[in-house]
Amino acid sequence: MNTSALPKPAGGDTGAFRGASRRWGDRLRVRLRRLARGRGDAGSVTAEYAIGTVAACAFAAVLYRVVTSEAVSGLLNELLQRALHVV
Repeated sequence: MNTSALPKPAGGDTGAFRGASRRWGDRLRVRLRRLARGRGDAGSVTAEYAIGTVAACAFAAVLYRVVTSEAVSGLLNELLQRALHVV
């Protein structure tokens, strides 16, 4: 960090000022890293996975009902019979 652009405190003591500004910069960097990682959304990610899992299970249940229905089962059997009896 270039501290030459920072204002100098009265009395000529620049060591304490540089230390304080460095600590402030470190805290700022930590906060920015946390924001970049999305720490505030940790719970919503879990909720999104839960909703996705429930939706996938519901879709699987509907698909199972459709495939095991009499109409679709008859069509699949007919298709299989035609495929096996090719001359």
